Amino acid sequence: MTIERPSPSYSDTEVGMLRSYLDHFRATIRLQASGLTAAQLDQTLPPSDLTLGGMLKHLAYVEDYWFSYNLGAHEPSPPWDTAPWDDDADWDWHSAAGADFDELDALLVAAIAHSDACLDAALAADPDLGRPVARPRDPAKGGTATVRWVLVHMVEEYARHAGHADLIRQSIDGATDV
Repeated sequence: MTIERPSPSYSDTEVGMLRSYLDHFRATIRLQASGLTAAQLDQTLPPSDLTLGGMLKHLAYVEDYWFSYNLGAHEPSPPWDTAPWDDDADWDWHSAAGADFDELDALLVAAIAHSDACLDAALAADPDLGRPVARPRDPAKGGTATVRWVLVHMVEEYARHAGHADLIRQSIDGATDV
């Protein structure tokens, strides 16, 4: 399997620019985890307990949470709809233990495709990035996130985890150029 990592746009519309950075970092995370065994995907870089496998599953969850649940007002997709969140608030991270790359990558790729479809539908209905998402995150703490906020937040989420992934991957096999 070849994972293509697109370069972010230098000049584009606001939506195009945000999506190009998001796609770049989505591919970066997938590349950092590619080619590793299930055992390697479970490795940590102490003192952190983050793993590349957990990161893939966490990002699949975050995709569903922001684009489908909040932006599109859909109910959570499987496996998030039946996850035991009350027993383990970090279930997305922990439940990846023992899973192989193909399984975790397929979950993330499917979540990304669903997220892109939700974003496309939302923008087709109303292209205003300043409009609020369908579900308020916490109105008591300052209101509802906007479509722009979700896009910027997702770029930030992936970029932050890409840095984590760089360090974890290097600690596993010395790779620095994936």
